Amino acid sequence: MDLDYVPLKCVVVGDGAVGKTSMLLCFTTNTFPTDHMPTIFDNYSKNVPTRDGRVVNLGLWDTAGQDEYASFRPLSYDKADALLLAFSCDSHASYASIEQKWVAELRAKAPKTPIVLVGTKLDLRESGRGQVTRADGEALRKRIGAAAYVECSALTQNGLAGVFDTVIDVHLRPEAYAAKPQASCCVIS
Repeated sequence: MDLDYVPLKCVVVGDGAVGKTSMLLCFTTNTFPTDHMPTIFDNYSKNVPTRDGRVVNLGLWDTAGQDEYASFRPLSYDKADALLLAFSCDSHASYASIEQKWVAELRAKAPKTPIVLVGTKLDLRESGRGQVTRADGEALRKRIGAAAYVECSALTQNGLAGVFDTVIDVHLRPEAYAAKPQASCCVIS
């Protein structure tokens, strides 16, 4: 039987030290990094089978969140199928940065590419150190028009596979994530 391979380029962006690289390493190699090394640019790949028998070749582009590397980031947006926009559940500053910095950059450089918003370091919220709630993440998703909101912990792998399943689903079934028109009504008295 020939497998149906579907290529998917996903660019991962967000502030430095929010856990982007750890999330990608744990997903692709099942290894949690013990030391933080800022990323300038890196690529990961993993074949992910889908329920309908296809295999998605998930190309993951890890970008630098630090401002000094801002000129390199837009080079990765070309032909992206999805954007994974990350903040850390233990950092209100990284959460605020989504609207203050990242959405404008993504809308300018990749305006038609769907965004999946991800809250990382979920284990820190579960240990009582998190500052950003799930409700905060859902509210942010609505404000920025992201296709979906997901949360994960690279350390415990809680929700980790679900992040990438959602990215794949948004790519394969965009109609399921399209913004629904608001119902309107008119009251005549």
